[in-house]
Amino acid sequence: MTADTAPASLDPADAPNDALTPAAHSGSSAAPTRRPIQDLPDELVSQIAAGEVVERPASVVRELVDNALDAGATSITVRLLAGGVRLITVEDDGCGIPREELPIALRRHATSKIRNLHDLESVATMGFRGEALAAIASVSEMSVLSRPAQQESAYLLDARSGELRPAARNPGTTMEVKELFFSTPARRKFLKTDATELAHCVEAVRRHALTRPGVGFAIWHEGKLVEQWRATLPPRSDADLPDDAAWQQLEQRAMDKRLADVLGPDFLEQSIVVNYQAGHVQVRGRAGLPDAARSRADQQFCYVNGRFVRDKVLTHAARAAYEDVLHGHRQPVYALYISLDPMRVDVNVHPTKIEVRFRDSREVHQAVLHGVENALAAPRAQQLLDAAAAVPTPATAGQPTALPGQAYAPAPQAQTAMRFEAPPRVNGLQALQQTAALWGQGGGAATPDATLAGMSSNTATSIDATPWQVQEASPRWSPQPAAGAMAAGAPLVPTLPPESADNPWPLGRAVAQIHGVYILAENAQGLVIVDMHAAHERIVYERLKSQLDDGDASSAIASQPLLIPATFSATPEEVATAEDHSETLAQLGLEVVPFSPKTLAVRATPTTLAQGNPVELARSVLAELAQHDASTVVQRARNEILGTMACHGAVRANRQLTIDEMNALLRDMEHTERSDQCNHGRPTWRQLSMKELDALFLRGR
Repeated sequence: MTADTAPASLDPADAPNDALTPAAHSGSSAAPTRRPIQDLPDELVSQIAAGEVVERPASVVRELVDNALDAGATSITVRLLAGGVRLITVEDDGCGIPREELPIALRRHATSKIRNLHDLESVATMGFRGEALAAIASVSEMSVLSRPAQQESAYLLDARSGELRPAARNPGTTMEVKELFFSTPARRKFLKTDATELAHCVEAVRRHALTRPGVGFAIWHEGKLVEQWRATLPPRSDADLPDDAAWQQLEQRAMDKRLADVLGPDFLEQSIVVNYQAGHVQVRGRAGLPDAARSRADQQFCYVNGRFVRDKVLTHAARAAYEDVLHGHRQPVYALYISLDPMRVDVNVHPTKIEVRFRDSREVHQAVLHGVENALAAPRAQQLLDAAAAVPTPATAGQPTALPGQAYAPAPQAQTAMRFEAPPRVNGLQALQQTAALWGQGGGAATPDATLAGMSSNTATSIDATPWQVQEASPRWSPQPAAGAMAAGAPLVPTLPPESADNPWPLGRAVAQIHGVYILAENAQGLVIVDMHAAHERIVYERLKSQLDDGDASSAIASQPLLIPATFSATPEEVATAEDHSETLAQLGLEVVPFSPKTLAVRATPTTLAQGNPVELARSVLAELAQHDASTVVQRARNEILGTMACHGAVRANRQLTIDEMNALLRDMEHTERSDQCNHGRPTWRQLSMKELDALFLRGR
C-alpha cells in the first residue's frame, strides 16, 4: 500500500497506531504507510518525559523533596493518601518561589540551578534539568503554593488552569499532587497496592534523611504519622564552635544520631567509622561489621556529594573490601558518603539521576576500597578494653572491681580458685589414688593440685612440669609438631610479656581446650571462646600477604605449562583483553595467547590450580580484567591462592595445645588485622559476658 491509496478522509497525522504498519498485521510484504515528521504537542512531550521521570508515587516524592532541599529547607513534611496515588503533599520552610516566577517554574526545562555548560558540568544541587515539575503536572492535578520571606503573602498556582491567586502561608513552599496518572490510565494499572507504594515513598524519604542530619523529616499517611526524624545538626551559624575540627566532630555525632534514628541503634552498635582521604576523594560514613551482614542488599547506601546513587564502581569497591571477611553470599551493610569535586563526576547520565559517571573511576574505586578495608582491619579485641574501662565489672559489696584486662573478680564466699602453676611430677598410681580422693572414696579432701593431676588418670599417665601438657599412653590423635603449624615460618610459642595494667590482654588468658577444637579464655568481661583453626588460619593468611607485599611487587605466581594447550572460542572483547593484559595474566600464572582471530589458547595455569578447568579459569579472569582494574584482579587472585595455602598450613582440629601455645595464639589474634573472621568469613571468637553467663544459670533471680 502507498500513500496515494490511503483513504482521502484519513489524515496520516490522525491515523491510529496500527495504521503505521498495516503489512505487519496482515502478513503482506507491502511497504508500511509513511507519516510526515512533525513537532509533538507540548503536553505529549511532557507525558513522554513523565514516563522516564515518574515511575510511581515514590518518584514524585523524590523529585519534590529534592527541590525542597535545594531551596534550603530545614523541615520537610510529606503527606500521602492511598500510598501517594490520590494525594502527595510536600511542605517545606525553604526560600520559596516569587509570584512572578511561579508560572515559569512549571514550564519544561525552566530552572534556577544552571545557566550554562559550566554549571551543568559542576552541578552541586539535587535537581538541575527543570523537567520534573512539568512532567508531574502532565500526569496529575498539581498546584503550587509558595511565599518567599520578603513577600507579603503567598500565591497559589493551579497547574492545569494556570490560575494564580493570593493565599495564606508561612515562608516556604507546598507542592500538592492529586490523582497521579489520571490522564494515563494504563500507567495507573501497573501500580501496586497502597501499602507497597507507601513503603517505596518512605524509602525515598529515608534515603534523603540519611544524608541530611540538619533537616527534619515527617511522613504522614491517611492522617497518621508514619515516620519522623528530627534534625540532629544545628545550622553552623547557630553553633558556637572554635574551628573546623570541632564542627566536623559535631557533624559526626549528628550523623551517628541520624543513622541510629533511621536504621536503628543496632546499626550503630554493629558498625565502625570510615574516614579516608585519597587525592581528590574523601570517603566518610560507617561500615557494618561482618557479623551484621544480611541475606539481602537492602541496607547499602552510597552517596556522592549528598546524592543517593547506585553505581557499579562503588558497589564493587565496597564488596571487594568485605571479600575475605564475609561468609558465603552474605551482603554487607554500610552507609558511605563520597565527596569530590563536582567537575570530576557527571550526574547527567540517567533520567532519575540515580546513576553517575566518574572522570577517574579507578581513583574513586581505590578510595572506597581502602577506606572500608582500613576500617575493617582493626581487631575488635581492642574494643573489649574500652568496654571494660567504660563499664565497670559487676562487684558485690566490699568486693574490688576488676581492672581492664583482668579476670572477673569472684565473690568472697566463692570456692577456692584453681591454681594454674605446674603440679609436681606424679606417677600413674599416685594419680589413681588422687582420683579416688577426688570422688570421696579415700576419706580425704581433694586439693586443686590433686584435681589437676587426676584429670587424666584413666590410663597410665605422666605429667611433667609444663602446665596443662599431658602425655597419654594411648592418645586419640597424634599431635602435630608445633613448628609445622605455622605456615608463615614464625614460632608458635614466642616469649610473651606478662599481663599487666600497661600490657593488658583483651582476649584474656587461656584456661582450657575443648575436644582439640575450641580454646576457652577468661578476660575482664567473662568467657572467650576461640575456634583455634579459624583464628590461626587468619593469622597465617595475613602473614603470607605481608610477606608477599614486602617482596617484589612484580613477582609472578608460579605457573605450570599444559602438555596440550586448551583452546576455546573467544569473543572479540576477550581476544583484545588477552592481548592488552598479557603481563597481568603472566603475574597470575596464566598464559593466554591468540590461536586464531576468534580462538584463544591457554598454555599455562597457576601451579596451585593445575587440577582445575583452564578454560573456565581463563574466561573468568578475562571477564574480571575487562570490567575492573588490573591491579585489583591480580590482588584478588593472589589472595585466593594465599587463602588456600593458609587453610592447609593452619593448625588442625584435634591437636592438643599447651597453655603457652593457646596464649600465644590469643596474643597473635589481638595484633593481627581482620582476626575476627577467618579468610572464609567464619567468626574466630565469641565473647560471653558475665551477665550472659549468670542468665544461663539463673543467678540473681
